[in-house]
Amino acid sequence: MAIYLVMLMCVMNHAAFSGSRVAISLYALKLGADPLTIGVLVALYAICPMLLAVWIGKLADRVGPRLPILIGTAGIGAALLVTPFFPSLGILFGVALAIGTAFHFFFVTVTGMTGAIGGPEQRVRNYAIVSLGFSGAGFLGPMTAGFSIDHLGHLPTFFVLAAFTLVPLALVCLRPDFLPAAAKIETTAEKRNIRDLWRIPALRNTFITSGFIASGFDLFQFYLPIYGHAVGLSASAIGVVMGFFALATFLIRVALPRLIKRSSEAEILTYAIFFAAFVSLFFPFFRSAAPLAVVAFLLGLGLGCGQPMSLSLIYALSPPGRASESAGLRVMANNFTHLVIPLCFGAIGSAFGFFPVFFSNAAMLSAGGLLMRSQRRPVTPSTPPGR
Repeated sequence: MAIYLVMLMCVMNHAAFSGSRVAISLYALKLGADPLTIGVLVALYAICPMLLAVWIGKLADRVGPRLPILIGTAGIGAALLVTPFFPSLGILFGVALAIGTAFHFFFVTVTGMTGAIGGPEQRVRNYAIVSLGFSGAGFLGPMTAGFSIDHLGHLPTFFVLAAFTLVPLALVCLRPDFLPAAAKIETTAEKRNIRDLWRIPALRNTFITSGFIASGFDLFQFYLPIYGHAVGLSASAIGVVMGFFALATFLIRVALPRLIKRSSEAEILTYAIFFAAFVSLFFPFFRSAAPLAVVAFLLGLGLGCGQPMSLSLIYALSPPGRASESAGLRVMANNFTHLVIPLCFGAIGSAFGFFPVFFSNAAMLSAGGLLMRSQRRPVTPSTPPGR
């Protein structure tokens, strides 16, 4: 039961987060922003998480998940309410920064604690279930944002998205007992450095590959609204295309518990990244919603394996008592790409058009697939179930 309540929180909070990226991007375009400005806005989601993710992970390992989840959920809701009261392009920069920071208090904590629910045999299943929540939210958030903008307007959409955070807030405040307790850390653990984690070769490869996967998500979530707007798609159509991507990630994650019985996490991750690299090449060849939705769906099948498989690998490979810290280091690596990719691709798109953007992303994903080829073997948890 606990893992399903965690999944519900993921659905609600990530719906608010993913919907905010669509709402902020389209509202900024309405206010006259160019692709480079949108790139700066999206990059702001990543600055503080990149700097604070490891600290958040250490905090969650030390005090338990309730406090950081509460901070993150309340922060997302509060930040979303700022724009309707202070509507301007300038305020969007602060809102993007605040939402990105608050969400990662929640995200780092949840991804670190999920492997501790049940025994090691439940690890892949737990991460698949939580990832299903994120997939469902990736469908719900952009769809809600797109249709709310078309039928209610840009500013009321922020109220709609903020309402998603009420359910997680109620769960954490009224029924926190479903969350696992704080990890028991040895007294010498405080002297450890994140470089200790980076020096573990298999863990390092997984961190880097996770960053490449994040670049694929970023290209889609950041550039699809820009590309759709450029080819004349409505906000609802853009939301539908993004929703098909999220639907595919949801479906592939439903199948993961069966797939993992036939292949290891690293093998599935390797093949999925190569598939996503191939599919991403097709985006700039289509200009209408239907074929773009098909390509988005196929991309979602490839990238949808990335999050649960990398999370499961990182939890299994982490030293005892440092699961959330490792999750924080993964988030730091991912948010480095969240920061760099929108800025680079915004500049490339403004200067050279859409084709180089999608082709560059395919090349990066291929590099991640090559990196994981050396690691295609089953991973056995090295820590007891109670970690």
